[in-house]
Amino acid sequence: MDSILIYSDSLTWGIIPNTRQRLSFDERWPGVLENALNARGHRVRIIEDCLNGRRTVWDDPFKPGRNGMQGLAQRIEINSPLSLVILMLGANDFQFSHPYNNAWAAAQGITALVNEIRRAPIEPGMPVPTVLIVCPPVIETPKGPIAPKFAGAETRCAGLADACRQVSSDLRCHFFDAGSVTPASRVDGVHLDADQHLVLGKAMVDVVAPILGYPTLG
Repeated sequence: MDSILIYSDSLTWGIIPNTRQRLSFDERWPGVLENALNARGHRVRIIEDCLNGRRTVWDDPFKPGRNGMQGLAQRIEINSPLSLVILMLGANDFQFSHPYNNAWAAAQGITALVNEIRRAPIEPGMPVPTVLIVCPPVIETPKGPIAPKFAGAETRCAGLADACRQVSSDLRCHFFDAGSVTPASRVDGVHLDADQHLVLGKAMVDVVAPILGYPTLG
């Protein structure tokens, strides 16, 4: 069985925009991905580690534990052996509390996380997991209750996909731009709507399958 750890934030946790509710596992893109791979006859277990508000390497001034570096190495150790780590972070790096962050800064945060994954103290003989960097869809004009929190984020996040693609190449990681298959939420401009989770999960099947050595459907 292949174990896949998804390390992410509320876009993957499945928050329903403009609420504090959560989509069910089968509706969230990790669930769509797991179910589709298993339906093809592959034995895959998705481990979700998705925390609302998680940044790459910065702290939240109001809530502890949102710095993605905190405890990351131990999460890799706890869940090993892992065949793949999917890293989808960056959106929260553009919150109001990080007014100088741009795409370059968020991509550097991703770089730090990949390096932390690779030096995690896993047991001897266990594999250092392959890493897939997934860039979240570009933030659109934030709307609703989260608008003040993400004020100006649509401007500061410009170029994030290109910046993440470059660090993925530099680090020899796999890369996928979620924005190539779906925009951000029509409701709040930041998260993913239910139908967008479905689209992303289905698209991820043909991204993940070859990484794990599974055949793709022609």
